[in-house]
Amino acid sequence: MQNIDRILSIELPKNQSAFLWGPRKTGKTTLLKTKFPQSIVYDFLQTDLFFNFLKKPSLLREQLLAKNGKLLNSPIILDEVQKVPQVLDEVHWLIENKGMRFILCGSSARKLKRGRANMLGGRAWRYEMFPLVTAELENWDLLTILNRGLIPAHYQQKNYKKSLRSYTQDYMKEEVFDEGLTRNIPAFSKFFDSVGYSHSELINYSNISRDCGINSKTVREYYQILVDTLMGRFVEPFKKQQNRQVITKAPKFYLFDVGVAGAISKRVLEEEKGELFGKAFEHFILMEITAYNSYKEIDFEINFWRTKSGLEVDFILGNGEVAIEVKGTNRVDNKSLKPIETFIEEYSPEKAFVVCNETEERLKGKVRIIPYRKFLSSLWEGEIIK
Repeated sequence: MQNIDRILSIELPKNQSAFLWGPRKTGKTTLLKTKFPQSIVYDFLQTDLFFNFLKKPSLLREQLLAKNGKLLNSPIILDEVQKVPQVLDEVHWLIENKGMRFILCGSSARKLKRGRANMLGGRAWRYEMFPLVTAELENWDLLTILNRGLIPAHYQQKNYKKSLRSYTQDYMKEEVFDEGLTRNIPAFSKFFDSVGYSHSELINYSNISRDCGINSKTVREYYQILVDTLMGRFVEPFKKQQNRQVITKAPKFYLFDVGVAGAISKRVLEEEKGELFGKAFEHFILMEITAYNSYKEIDFEINFWRTKSGLEVDFILGNGEVAIEVKGTNRVDNKSLKPIETFIEEYSPEKAFVVCNETEERLKGKVRIIPYRKFLSSLWEGEIIK
């Protein structure tokens, strides 16, 4: 497969360590091997290594103290570190007493936190790895992205359907079960399947609870497991002003990858139109905004706005600075502009966009109707929000 240069940059000053989190297969290990080819690597997916360090975490300290000093100039990489939480006490000691640097890589910090593992008390910066983004790709095709998703291996595979099926049916559930995050396997499996039809919609915990045969509290816990294992994220409603006509409590939930969401819901897109295309298109735009926010270290809020009468703007960035509506159509009519125009009247954002499939950019009042390729290019150039 083609080696794709990734945007994420990890620059560590002397004596600085880091955590690198991200779902499996997003390219964390490949990135670290490329950026730090001289580093000593401990990969806890290797069974013998895993069991040795699980039984005796002090092996890390003993082995590293025996190394030639030159080998320790580069940061030491511990891959899948959440599998051996006790080793973090040794990492802490080596940072404090020997000035060693570490990059601690994994797919979830949940198990570490639940087990009260040593999170190094702020001694390690936090980075997050996302699936591919358009700024890393050349000659990308929208339908290919929406069907395959942007996990590197899936995006580049012709036989992506089998890989996606394996990822969703085996890995994602096993990630939860193997980590011991829930003991009720049948209940979680039903919940996981339900995520497909509730994805990107307002979450109704009671309906999902009834469909899955579990209580609402458990449904909330299961959603939080998906968030903590970086398999998805909540988008909360925009709450700048109290208004009885605006939804302020029910969040939406999006999986971390549009291809994974499609595999769970058994969605296949053959043309750039229709309701299913529109939902996938919206999800894809959110993926780009989320990755941009993290990689550029801007840390703006991403919300949605919806009234009880049904007017909705897909994404509100910052404290209402930017309003973005995503439309999977090649012609945006005046009726489609009503929600974002209502938001503009109420909150006066600095910028307002309708991202769509039109071929030319145009301005309608205070709303900029923009082709999606132009929008994404402007996003990564820092022209939408920075």
